[in-house]
Amino acid sequence: MSKLEGFIYSILDKKSKKTLVVSLTIAAFFASLMMFPTMMVLAKMLPGKSANTFSIYVDTPTGSSIEETKQMSSCVIDFLKKEKEILNIELFLGQGIPLDYAGLVKGASMKRTENVSEISVNLTDKHHRDEASFLMVKRLRPLIENACTPKLPGTNIKFIEQPSGPPTLASIVVEVHGENLEKLRTLSTDVAQILSKTEGLVDIDIMADEIFTKYELVPDSEKIARSGLSVKQVNNILYLAFEGMVIAHKNSRNSPDQIDMFLVLDKSSKTLASQEKDALLSKLSSLNLMNMKGMMVPLSEVVKLRKVKSHPMIMHKDLSRMINVIAETEMISQLYPLLDARKVMLEYFSKEYDVEKEAGITTYMFDLHLTDKKTGEKFLLRWDGEMKVSLDTFRDLGGAFISALILIFLLLVIYYKSYAIAGIVLLGSFLSLIGVIVGHWVANWFTTDTFFLTATSLIGFIALIGISSRNSLLLIDFAKSLMEFHGMEKRKAIAVAAATRAKPIALTAVAIILGSALLASDPVFGGLGVALISGTVAAVFVSLFFVPVLMDNSKAMDFDRVHDEEHDSISITK
Repeated sequence: MSKLEGFIYSILDKKSKKTLVVSLTIAAFFASLMMFPTMMVLAKMLPGKSANTFSIYVDTPTGSSIEETKQMSSCVIDFLKKEKEILNIELFLGQGIPLDYAGLVKGASMKRTENVSEISVNLTDKHHRDEASFLMVKRLRPLIENACTPKLPGTNIKFIEQPSGPPTLASIVVEVHGENLEKLRTLSTDVAQILSKTEGLVDIDIMADEIFTKYELVPDSEKIARSGLSVKQVNNILYLAFEGMVIAHKNSRNSPDQIDMFLVLDKSSKTLASQEKDALLSKLSSLNLMNMKGMMVPLSEVVKLRKVKSHPMIMHKDLSRMINVIAETEMISQLYPLLDARKVMLEYFSKEYDVEKEAGITTYMFDLHLTDKKTGEKFLLRWDGEMKVSLDTFRDLGGAFISALILIFLLLVIYYKSYAIAGIVLLGSFLSLIGVIVGHWVANWFTTDTFFLTATSLIGFIALIGISSRNSLLLIDFAKSLMEFHGMEKRKAIAVAAATRAKPIALTAVAIILGSALLASDPVFGGLGVALISGTVAAVFVSLFFVPVLMDNSKAMDFDRVHDEEHDSISITK
């Protein structure tokens, strides 16, 4: 320890060396902070989770038949069958998958149309698989989209992974609010196009039904009465021709309930030759009903055809009409694509709208308020999804961190009766952030996927504040004791205190590092482990070299020797 004591004393004895230590520490701190804007270290609430299952949502264009949806789903399934790590696949055609963790908020239970299907994919156990599920999804997504989407343009294929944290509608959600439904749809389309051109975003989708033209079959009550038919007869044959209907029930000892027996036309009879009006009229003319006089009446004689627009689903939130535009991120934090897309939106929408940003740092600080320059109509682009959960989490953890700093500072001021000494302890603790950030940068070299600075990393950093403060307290108390009760010169006392306490500080650091090593390999709590390991290493160097320099420059560390022999004897006894 004598060599370390001499080395620290030589630093304290020369102003140039002290300036060098302070300069290097400040440079390291700002260099570590610059790793965020330069994207050397990426921040995300939680990393990808390697699970034993994932789902695929297939949404064909609105109005597509069940056969078209089945064709697209079969294309996806045929591609998945080539993967050796996939154990089994289950298709849910025309409906959502039974509710799972991810589907709780994604509206899976509400899917009951012919243009949707969901595919459940089960994989081999993650502990016996080399490729993580989220890496498999990343690899398969472009291959399946390029192979299947061209078969039916307008089809949207989305890969849904099990979330590491709270489930959300999507990684990034843009809520488009307004009262003019037509302009809402236009704005939503523009937002979706901008998101589709933003790097790092995939599975872009507009959660709104497409408006298409359809034919309504309206029974003509007057003609039905004249023909000697009933409205019930007409309705029954229409259901029979296009949907099928229950005509009887069957009982079985193997089933506690009655089993419905359906009567339907075969596929060739149900299928129309084309989507034109003449094809539908021909179909109706081939369907005949017998009236009370035994005469056959063509269905086309008693049914009117009316060409109308479809009625899309209308969504509201907080009494405001809205349309959701969703997107998923591909192995990247949600914040970076958000900022890129928002920058483009500011420029794009300013041509037709007066664009105002959300005032102040609020929960919705990225929101954009649009006012039509011609009509004065107001619209709102609100950002939500996992991105907002991430921002709220980092905001709350940041608040907890600041609260911890303030409480520690107040306790130290009460204990030392000095703001300067409390500031030295606090600054030394805060600089462990250098190790946390650099540690994530280094960890990223040894992982196949991106190693993010996550919410658990911030929890580790908050825990480090107490550990780092302890190191500085050991040095200050010991140096104070040497100066006050043994009359040791200030710089000598600081050097002796640093050298003497280096061993317990190092042993504490080793214990923390070894205890955190098991966490470093965990997919979710890896950030906590890396933060504790690298932050502890940085805290040791800051405590042994930077804090002594601050102690030497602080007048609050000047203590007079106690000349009273009784006090000297008491201090020796202690």
